[in-house]
Amino acid sequence: MKRQKIVTFGELLLRFSKPGQLRLTQGDMFTSKYGGSEANVAVSLATQGEEVTYITRLPDTPVGHAGAQCMAQMGVDISRIIYGGKRIGTYYFEPAAGMRAAKVVYDRDHSAYYDLAPGMIDWRTVLKDADIFQVSGITAAISQQAADATFEALDIAEEMGITISFDINYRKNLWKYGADPRETLRRMLRRCDMMFGDAIEFEWISQHPQPPFTATDSNFKMQIPEYREWFDELHAQYPRCRQWLMGMRNIVDSNHHTLTALLFTDGQLLEAPVVDIPDVVDPVGVGDAFMGGFLHAISLFPDDRQRQLDYSLAAASLKNTIPGDFNLSTEEEILDVLAHRYNGQTLYKTIE
Repeated sequence: MKRQKIVTFGELLLRFSKPGQLRLTQGDMFTSKYGGSEANVAVSLATQGEEVTYITRLPDTPVGHAGAQCMAQMGVDISRIIYGGKRIGTYYFEPAAGMRAAKVVYDRDHSAYYDLAPGMIDWRTVLKDADIFQVSGITAAISQQAADATFEALDIAEEMGITISFDINYRKNLWKYGADPRETLRRMLRRCDMMFGDAIEFEWISQHPQPPFTATDSNFKMQIPEYREWFDELHAQYPRCRQWLMGMRNIVDSNHHTLTALLFTDGQLLEAPVVDIPDVVDPVGVGDAFMGGFLHAISLFPDDRQRQLDYSLAAASLKNTIPGDFNLSTEEEILDVLAHRYNGQTLYKTIE
């Protein structure tokens, strides 16, 4: 297998939660973990054996350096991280329990990444010899200057002929600086070669209704003709994008989720099985695990799109069993899930 050189770009965050199932208003102790969408993708890729460089801006403080060291310990190249500003971005996570939904509270204003601006990162050096540049909608959501830096990176990556991978990652509560989020993310989508998002995000960016995904177990049947029509419309609007990966999750209850995914590529729509996950430990970062799994599967199964899709879904499924933002599943563990859980029964369906 040829290892790819992959560059991911985004804000590293410090995540705070109360122990166990305590609410944010209870108790007197927080636990902390590092995370953030593009950092999650980087760690997932490094754990699976890829050469990955993570780009961000961190404060030149012990907390900022601890975040960089955390990434380095996971096998990620941190040599291009830049330092400046006064604080690291944070978020507070309250896990779901029973009928109570999970809650996320962001505290990212005027973080080191918030104040990132064009010209601070030497993108031509960073992207030299890169095969893939991974970015998400969050990179443009934090502030106007961070959005400008994101488009600077996209312009240079496009000029250098690097494959651009884009995760919609629409977070309504982050868009506070006045930009139109849908138009901004559509501008990013026009530049990308492959795109990931969950079906809700696809619906939001395209304003096309999603066929219902109400699976309570693995026997659910997808409305494939409706999805096919949807992907045809998207591809007509954004012809540069060659691969469209859509994830779907149904939350049966706080600890019981179902997952599946579709891949539209080369005029074909590929369907993965519905995976029933009855014992969810931590659902944060599942979409990032999809993306990390898919980018690795491209090199692992270069000529088999269906295996790429199934591998990505297996990676995302495993993330539900791991506390924290990072998917720490190895290639061997993901392949083992494919071999034992699916048992070869429904893996290789191509829908013309």
